[in-house]
Amino acid sequence: MTPAAILLSLVTLERITELWLARRNTAALIAKGGTEIAAGHYPLIVLLHALWLSGLWVLAWARPVSLLWLVVFLILQLLRGWVLLTLGKRWTTRIVVLPRAPLVATGPYRYVSHPNYMVVLAEIAVLPLCFGLAWFALIFSVANAAILAIRIRAESAALAGARYGAGS
Repeated sequence: MTPAAILLSLVTLERITELWLARRNTAALIAKGGTEIAAGHYPLIVLLHALWLSGLWVLAWARPVSLLWLVVFLILQLLRGWVLLTLGKRWTTRIVVLPRAPLVATGPYRYVSHPNYMVVLAEIAVLPLCFGLAWFALIFSVANAAILAIRIRAESAALAGARYGAGS
């Protein structure tokens, strides 16, 4: 197995594990009275990530891995872990608003509003750069930024509404 295939296997396993965790957390939040907001764009997110990872498997499985970009990617994984630990059972891949729940203001949320999306933006670019695929990084970064612009607007509006009691 090549170093690239090992890295892609680990990223694939991470993403599958995160999907399982997100489904579990989403179901628990809905059971507690949470409401999913702006679900219409979610299939685009899933499609983008599936195409990104599938494309990397096709193009990069046998390519050399840049140690510099790998270190950057590993740092991003630490940041991703910080976000997941901070949100705990409130972390999900969907926008789920739990009525009357306070916004998370600890961990990376002390510094930025959407740290998970910052990590995802960087990951979409950095993993292809690990394999020297700058053009692939650019294409998927632009597509991801467009989808995240929609998502961040929807999430910010939903959280602002929850914070001020709209829909409660």
